[in-house]
Amino acid sequence: QVQLVESGGGLVQPGGSLRLSCAASGSIFAINVMNWYRQAPGKQRELVAGVTSGGSTDYADSVKGRFTISRDNAENTVYLQMNSLRPEDTAVYYCKLRVYSATYGWRDYWGQGTQVTVSS
Repeated sequence: QVQLVESGGGLVQPGGSLRLSCAASGSIFAINVMNWYRQAPGKQRELVAGVTSGGSTDYADSVKGRFTISRDNAENTVYLQMNSLRPEDTAVYYCKLRVYSATYGWRDYWGQGTQVTVSS
């Protein structure tokens, strides 16, 4: 089995920063794409950022220049550094990893979600 554990959410003032982490553990042979999504109240879940196994990154237009996604392959962990936070960034943030395991082959796994609230 594969488990994902997220951490790093919280309450921050506008203009502040937070760093989210998502660590995978279990029977992992490889991890391909690592993504961060978010879902605000009353809205659909949206893709925020992604990073491939080769290190290529992509971002939603709304976070470009403010958020940075990175990964530590040795630790099976993906990070999301969020700077210049705005109230509209308030949401539950989820990581999603495409993982290869012996039991299931390639499969997508989701984190449990971490709340980010930007408010004064």
